[in-house]
Amino acid sequence: MTTTDPVLVSVRNHTGVLELNRPQALNSLNPEMINIIRRALESWRGDPAIEQVLIHSASPKAFCAGGDVRHAREGIESGQLDAVDEFFATEYLTNGDIAEFPKPFIAVIDGVAMGGGLGISLHGSHRVVTERAFASMPEMNIGYVTDVGVAFAAQRMVGTRGVASPGLAKFWGLTGYRMYAADMLWTGVATHVVQDAGAFIDATLAHGIDAAVAELALPAPAEPAPLAQVAHDLEETFALPTWEEISAELDKRPQIAGEVRRLMEKACPVSVVAANELFEAEAQLEDIREALLLELKLGMHMYRRPDFAEGVRAVLVDKTHDAQFAPGTTAEVDPEEFRAVVNA
Repeated sequence: MTTTDPVLVSVRNHTGVLELNRPQALNSLNPEMINIIRRALESWRGDPAIEQVLIHSASPKAFCAGGDVRHAREGIESGQLDAVDEFFATEYLTNGDIAEFPKPFIAVIDGVAMGGGLGISLHGSHRVVTERAFASMPEMNIGYVTDVGVAFAAQRMVGTRGVASPGLAKFWGLTGYRMYAADMLWTGVATHVVQDAGAFIDATLAHGIDAAVAELALPAPAEPAPLAQVAHDLEETFALPTWEEISAELDKRPQIAGEVRRLMEKACPVSVVAANELFEAEAQLEDIREALLLELKLGMHMYRRPDFAEGVRAVLVDKTHDAQFAPGTTAEVDPEEFRAVVNA
């Protein structure tokens, strides 16, 4: 392990430390990074000398901007679909390993956390964020679906609000809305907010997670979270079972419709319909591993469609944001195509 490795693995004072170290790519997860993380977790799981695991970023800009879908697109275009399938399968296995890890798993998020970055943090016991952090699932814009177990976990999180909200979770997953600290704490995406990531990391390594939280976690904000102010309308709308019904309901609720439509302006119509079906299916599941297997099946279906390569090109390769998705509207998408996958 060298200082140029994309994940720096160390043990410090009974803590297994994973430091994401690919700043030029905002720590986007490639196969090497996933494999490093998974091997470390395997070695620490039953090691009595390891009392907790801490994952954080070496970059001040980002915790992790997601899975390296540019790498996946290159594999698809070069005919290496088996390697792409293996990448996503291993990533999802790692998400499940984190969800089932028997010791405190602490993610310190300072900056961007999107897509796969939430897969390696959201399932842990502690998600500690700063005021500079934001969390988003932007998969609709690249012709994919809400993955890495988020469609399962977000529907079950409680947060300081005290109640889970499948409808609000679906809104977040389908629109790419950016949650900042107040929203993350209120919904349960974050468990704690701190002022300084470095100070919290030092305290966790020196004294353990419970002492660090007791010393440095900030009280819940006095002001309502932004989502709290529109939660009722969002929940009643996005709790509807089909995208057709959700879209029709939005037309009746001008207080939220404009912002939702703006957020989804660049979304792939097929992705929106498919992701809605995924959320509905995962709401019925009991186990994160079942959910991740379902996401793998649907994901394999999605990135074999041309929308995925086109979306990644427009957003991440050319950065022109001019993807030509087909079909061009959700009304033209048959949800039965995706129901057949998630219900198989």
